[in-house]
Formats: sequence, C-alpha cells, structure tokens
Amino acid sequence: MDRRAGARLPPEVNRVLYVRNLPFKTEEMLSSEEIYDIFGKFGAIRQIRLGNTPETRGTAFVVYEDIYDAKNAVDHLSGFNVCGRYLIVLYYQASKMKETAQKKAELEALKRRVGAG
Repeated sequence: MDRRAGARLPPEVNRVLYVRNLPFKTEEMLSSEEIYDIFGKFGAIRQIRLGNTPETRGTAFVVYEDIYDAKNAVDHLSGFNVCGRYLIVLYYQASKMKETAQKKAELEALKRRVGAG
C-alpha cells in the first residue's frame, strides 16, 4: 500500500520550490551539481534553475518529479545551513512572484519620482 494514500496536502504545496539565500560569492558559489546533491536526497529532480543575474543571484528553482518529494524537501531543508547561510525554501507561487515584481516596479518608480537612489 502506498504510504501517501489518503494524505491531504495544503493547497500551496506543489512540485516547484523557490530557494533563496544560496551562497553566491565566487569562491562560495554553489554549482547545479551541489544543489542536486542537497535536494536530490529527497527525491527525483526534474530541473534546477539557478539565478544568474545580479537581481536573481543566490536563488534557484528546484522542480521535483513528485509533489510529496517536494514537500519532504521543504520540511527538511528550510533553515538548512549551506556555507554559513541558512536556506529559505518555499513553494513557488506565481501570483506571489507577480505581486513582488509589481511592488518592486512601484518602488523604483517612486524612487525616480522623488529623486532617491
């Protein structure tokens, strides 16, 4: 019998994880292989995308094959120490990412309007 039979998951749980606070200095930068080593312990990974711009460095998206493996990774890796930094592991939610981008754009427009920064 499947250990997951009948298990109900919260609505925010999905296979895509958004990881923040990854080390990003050149001497400490994690490679995709190191991310696979850390996250692969919790299940099969479909894809990893590392942030590669100044705005996205220190972040990654990890996509699992199975939603229960993603949940297990969030449960175990949130707050995990990597190179002296504590990982922030969240479920990816497109609506929240869109809100964050809008707020960032509004803040930049306000800064330009008042001549700050």
